[in-house]
Amino acid sequence: MSKISRDEVAHLAKLARLAVTEDELDTFAGQLDVILDSVARVGEVAADDIPPTSHAVPVTNVFRADEVRPGLSRDQALSGAPAAEENRFRVPRILSEEA
Repeated sequence: MSKISRDEVAHLAKLARLAVTEDELDTFAGQLDVILDSVARVGEVAADDIPPTSHAVPVTNVFRADEVRPGLSRDQALSGAPAAEENRFRVPRILSEEA
């Protein structure tokens, strides 16, 4: 038995603003039935004894562990800047004072 009717397909096409022919309504109804059957089968497979998963294979972190290492001092960082002011990088103003 069909799970979706021609009228429902026509309604969906109208909502999606798709222009479909009469022949396409029949074709799409059949295709949507196959999709709905497939989704229903997936729902039947899920069992209580199978834990839910988000990945088919185990996911491991391939990045290195974070390590605290010494960085540049303020003076070293500012030494390469084109302009510095009050121990900060000086950059051109892009907003007015009122903003």
